[in-house]
Amino acid sequence: MGAMSAFSLQFFCFAVMATALLITPAQANHPHWGETVPYSSPPEKMTKLHFYLHDNLIGSNQTGFRIAEAAITNSSSTFFGATFMVDDPLTEGPDPESRLVGRAQGLFGASGMNETSLIMGLSLVFTADKKFNGSTISVFTRNAVTYTEREFSIVGGTGFFRFARGFISAKTYWTNGFNSIIEWTCTVVHN
Repeated sequence: MGAMSAFSLQFFCFAVMATALLITPAQANHPHWGETVPYSSPPEKMTKLHFYLHDNLIGSNQTGFRIAEAAITNSSSTFFGATFMVDDPLTEGPDPESRLVGRAQGLFGASGMNETSLIMGLSLVFTADKKFNGSTISVFTRNAVTYTEREFSIVGGTGFFRFARGFISAKTYWTNGFNSIIEWTCTVVHN
């Protein structure tokens, strides 16, 4: 039994040494899991986009669905706490049959207890042409839906819109309370 223990100890020591030798070169190339390095930003440009968002919470062409609610949602005049997941089409014109330029995918929740307002987290995913195809703009903002005109913040982007920031001027084109067509004019600053 003593010989087996000595062999096991020798094997264990060999395994530890071999592992240490294998790990050391990798750590030498990447000494830190995160480091700050100098960065020079490429010249910035501004892109303006104009399209219409079609948000349909009821009917046969529904694009948004309630996924959660608070205990008080159904008794609240503002639907406080209702949370929706959306995949809304973005079109060139206000007609739902006009050319599709992308989709607004994400969620919004009724965030106002005394005023109808939403908190929105959306990715605008563009699909219309080679220049913007697959690129996104990230929107995280408050939306006071009872106002005809409002402004949203752009907090990021990917692809063509990498390092995006800016704002969106939104204007209600049409609504019946549950379904809406919103005109969006985006001013995007990006690399």
